[in-house]
Amino acid sequence: MRQEDVPSVMQVELQCFTAPWSENAYRTELNNPCAEYYVAWSAGRLVGYVGMWFILDEVHITTIGVAADMRGKRVGERLLVRALDASREREARRVTLEVRKSNSVAISLYKKYGFREAAVRRGYYSDNGEDALIMWVDDLWSPEFTSVFAANKARLQALETG
Repeated sequence: MRQEDVPSVMQVELQCFTAPWSENAYRTELNNPCAEYYVAWSAGRLVGYVGMWFILDEVHITTIGVAADMRGKRVGERLLVRALDASREREARRVTLEVRKSNSVAISLYKKYGFREAAVRRGYYSDNGEDALIMWVDDLWSPEFTSVFAANKARLQALETG
């Protein structure tokens, strides 16, 4: 993600979240040396983004957003794969994220990639007081994660090329 992407990111952000981040928050994050943000494009249009913080050997996925008309087309999955690849490139050991307890589609995707439910943050979301599930991949280098990740990436690539 670059500064010039932020207005397009905000268009997607407003489709995704009832308590969206501000444009200034994204601009600030792009100057954060501990943060990385990536965007997805389709037909010349920004259709999704993912952000993460790198803290010692841990990664916190801070946000994933996908344009409403692109949901169900594996944009979110490709962004998650990019975040996990970036985590491994930076030699992180663990990855965490929070997800709305009601977001069964996202929870299913995260579980597919080896995330497990670790705890609940009660009343986490300010818009409606919904709980958040805290999910973790405890070891990005374990044989189990490596196998699941490689198999899922291969299936995703086969779907994109086939």
